[in-house]
Amino acid sequence: MSFLAPWFLLTLIPVALIAAGYVWRQRRKRVHALKFSTVDLLKTLAPKGIGRKRHITAAALLLSLVILALATARPAMAVKVPLERATIILAIDVSLSMQAEDVAPNRIAAATEAAKGFVTDLPAAYNLGLVSFAKSANVVVSPSKDREPVMGALDQLKLDEATATGEAVFTALDAIRSVPPDGVKEPPPARILLLSDGYRTSGRPLEDAAAAAAAASVPVSTIAFGTDGGVVDIGGLPQQVPVDREALAQLAESTGGFFAEAASEKELKQVYANLGSSIGHRKQNREVTVWFAGAALLFGLAAAGLSLLWGNRLP
Repeated sequence: MSFLAPWFLLTLIPVALIAAGYVWRQRRKRVHALKFSTVDLLKTLAPKGIGRKRHITAAALLLSLVILALATARPAMAVKVPLERATIILAIDVSLSMQAEDVAPNRIAAATEAAKGFVTDLPAAYNLGLVSFAKSANVVVSPSKDREPVMGALDQLKLDEATATGEAVFTALDAIRSVPPDGVKEPPPARILLLSDGYRTSGRPLEDAAAAAAAASVPVSTIAFGTDGGVVDIGGLPQQVPVDREALAQLAESTGGFFAEAASEKELKQVYANLGSSIGHRKQNREVTVWFAGAALLFGLAAAGLSLLWGNRLP
């Protein structure tokens, strides 16, 4: 909870003075009452009325005044609002190591299925693009709000030799810059989600890619996909394809993204679900003055109604 006009909280001071005056007045009445010689005489002289119930009506009236004072300060609550120009580039490793079956049915199939779930859950207002990378990186689908091209392209991914992780980041940054400005000078808020399972063997270094992403204020979140026991058959010979967790974690850390590991399709879906809830949102204060005004009205009506019911007068 915050206040858009906090200086108006000073209006609570006169309300506090009224409350203090009420307490002082009640104590003063008690002192005067004790001057009577006997309790019986006091009972005969003191008017019969609502007694202690009057404190309830007074409390309701004071609450009404407090809430009204808070309403003048324009209370607001922080809510998550989608960024209409937010752009997400999904970069998927399509190197030959992605055919390893340490993740059922294999890495690329599980990754593709999880990516589809991410695309489905992504708010429709966001731009989404797809980059695939092996020995080079290519923009498969340019960023747009149309999800069908991405879903179709995920089913058509082809595996190839080598892994150009750094080139994937540079290509994703180029794709982000292609988003129409829509009359806004600033670049769109963007994030790259990069999924890879192997060591970089081609293209520019990851350090250069991380520096470029950081300079563009584009966080790169990375997912290390697979296990250290992954094996693929290349040229009739089995080859181990472990995951380069350290490099992927460093890429995420140096760009302000986050790093995660996923060794199964179930874990991947959870990672995508968590990421989807954090991309392209911003906190915005939404004014809730009308709620406070309504509450003040209810307490004011309660004070008036109880006073009429118990004392035949308004407070």
